[in-house]
Amino acid sequence: AASDVSKRERFEQLGKRVSVTLIREAFVDQSEVEEASGLLPSESRYWLREILLCADGEPWLAGRTVVPESTLCGPEQVLQHLGKTPLGRYLFTSSTLTRDFIEIGRDATLWGRRSRLRLSGKPLLLTELFLPASPLY
Repeated sequence: AASDVSKRERFEQLGKRVSVTLIREAFVDQSEVEEASGLLPSESRYWLREILLCADGEPWLAGRTVVPESTLCGPEQVLQHLGKTPLGRYLFTSSTLTRDFIEIGRDATLWGRRSRLRLSGKPLLLTELFLPASPLY
């Protein structure tokens, strides 16, 4: 597996009640996921999921998942129906999860990371931005 512990589990280990605030979950065209260009297969539609991961109601992490439509076959169809379920709860229980790379970056004040993950060999792009209230700081 790519990692043994998800961010949700790490936040829970700090004694926090973790919840997901769903911002957006929908199919989008390529123009809305330009950051995925060259990192994911070129397709006409992608599943986009944007969330806030909150600890005791306070946003700690903003997450953006881009999934090529071709990835959404077989068991990976569940990615379209996560709703308020943390992505990590699904990813880190999958025996088929691998990570191609992880990039860590920082703007003036916030840290973030981007990973290309694969489920059963099928790619998805996960971007996480650690918000000011996160215990990372």
